[in-house]
Amino acid sequence: MTPENTTPRLIDRALTGAETAAHNAQTAIDGALHGAVDSAHRGAAALREGSHQLMDRAQHMRTDTVTYIRDEPVKSMLIAAAAGAALMALASLLSRRH
Repeated sequence: MTPENTTPRLIDRALTGAETAAHNAQTAIDGALHGAVDSAHRGAAALREGSHQLMDRAQHMRTDTVTYIRDEPVKSMLIAAAAGAALMALASLLSRRH
């Protein structure tokens, strides 16, 4: 084999190797991108589901609270007054420190 014949073969092999490497890299990039998009969609769906559950819970708690206040108005007023007094005491303590 003469050096003239070897050089084109080496160039062809190098080009084939480069094309294969480029194809493999593109395939890997496409797979990673698809995985990232898939993960983002699953995360968004989970977030939506969580927010719906939280809204349902808040609505249920609101209904329960209104029912409790309607059934026990005096007790509810006393609890509210105690909570307000506790918050005022806490605010007073915090304002003294500064």
